[in-house]
Amino acid sequence: MKEPQDYHLIMEQSVAAFESYININATTKALFLESIANEIELLGDLLIETASVETNLPAARLIGERGRTTMQLRMFANMLREGSWVDAVIDNDIRKMLIPIGPIIVFGASNFPFAYSTAGGDTASALAAGCSVVVKAHPAHLQTSILVANAIAKAISNNHLPKHIFQHVEDYSFEAGKALVQDPLTAGVGFTGSASGGNALCKYASDRKYPIPVFAEMGSVNPVVLLPDTLINNGVSIAQQYASSITLGMGQFCTNPGILLAIESPALQVFLTTLVEAIDAVTPAKMLHQAIHDAYQSKHQQALSQKGVEQLNNSLQHTNTETPIPIIAKVSGIDFLLNELLLEEVFGPYSLVVCCKDEVELKAVHQSLKGQLTTTIMGTDDDLSVFSSFINESTNIAGRIVFNGVPTGVEVCNAMVHGGPSPASSDSRFTAVGVNAVKRWVRPICYQNAPQYVLPDALKNENPLKIWRLKNNVFGKE
Repeated sequence: MKEPQDYHLIMEQSVAAFESYININATTKALFLESIANEIELLGDLLIETASVETNLPAARLIGERGRTTMQLRMFANMLREGSWVDAVIDNDIRKMLIPIGPIIVFGASNFPFAYSTAGGDTASALAAGCSVVVKAHPAHLQTSILVANAIAKAISNNHLPKHIFQHVEDYSFEAGKALVQDPLTAGVGFTGSASGGNALCKYASDRKYPIPVFAEMGSVNPVVLLPDTLINNGVSIAQQYASSITLGMGQFCTNPGILLAIESPALQVFLTTLVEAIDAVTPAKMLHQAIHDAYQSKHQQALSQKGVEQLNNSLQHTNTETPIPIIAKVSGIDFLLNELLLEEVFGPYSLVVCCKDEVELKAVHQSLKGQLTTTIMGTDDDLSVFSSFINESTNIAGRIVFNGVPTGVEVCNAMVHGGPSPASSDSRFTAVGVNAVKRWVRPICYQNAPQYVLPDALKNENPLKIWRLKNNVFGKE
């Protein structure tokens, strides 16, 4: 490890860069984000090979994730060029728009070494907003993070931007994270990871003399409701679909379906038999790193030791201690309701089927699952008519409701919501995916009776058409 860094100096440099970067025009910022994407792509096989060694993720998965990461950067570049994201409004002599809040600390995620790490969504959205960024590298893929950080530094140099609008911290101690969050010059925090890590950062931020926002995405159990008619008609295909979703990436997704809810029936038994057979046919692979593997071992063993919990699949065939054991377990609805520990996420290829005696118990279990990134409803048209109340209840539970699909896989688009009520995320008002992620790093500013020459360009009276567009929040080509 390198010598301890002077974190206050880092933040002083970040503030100085921010004060310059805030005045850079949108076109230049857009070109900068595109340059980062280009430099990442120029790293070629070296980046993929390095990440694969550090994370145990296959090259095909990493190539896809790299593509998502560069696409995100270009998406924010397009957002800057279009311009309406600043929400400019002119109402006579009162004018309002969004402005960046200042230096942002970003903590890289272990399960997405590109898309949620050094040049991932938090960094891209903060730079697009006009903020400077300090990334605290994740120790599980440090060399990967260094490669990407160097690519960002090259893009900064090529675009003649302030050197310290991006800085990379390689000290992965808890003390370093605390010092960065609690430095008085830090304006906000982005985090993707465990609940314990996210909650610690929220506490650091709230303990400051002047608290700052922390946007922590901390995962969830992503409950799936399997309604009766669809189990009768589609149970086998749904079981096969969910076996793939539960074990995708060895369950190392924050949207992994960790709890399945259903009413006891012969169709449910057919579903379970098919699910178990499909899970046992999966060839396990190594998890991201040893700490995640050990945590999975501990968490699933703890869950299986709870009253009424029964493992359904045959794990004895898996003798390799370096790979995780995919687990399907079941429990009754009443035992689930009486044990809060069963609501906790088991990060890995694990899912618990909650077998309810009737609709009343199913509804009670569903309502007990607060604070999710997603909830999924699997049902025919008849199911959705009979169980329509589940749709309304789902809006109180999660940030994204999936119908007749799987929650794994998050499309990067403007309509996506990746976040949810606590404890899934620390602030459910803002998504971590898509261009609306930029809203986390800005605040509204209002100018009243301001002379034209002091106004930002977005608020100046250039022509009557622009005044009308801004006043009516309508944007397009001249």
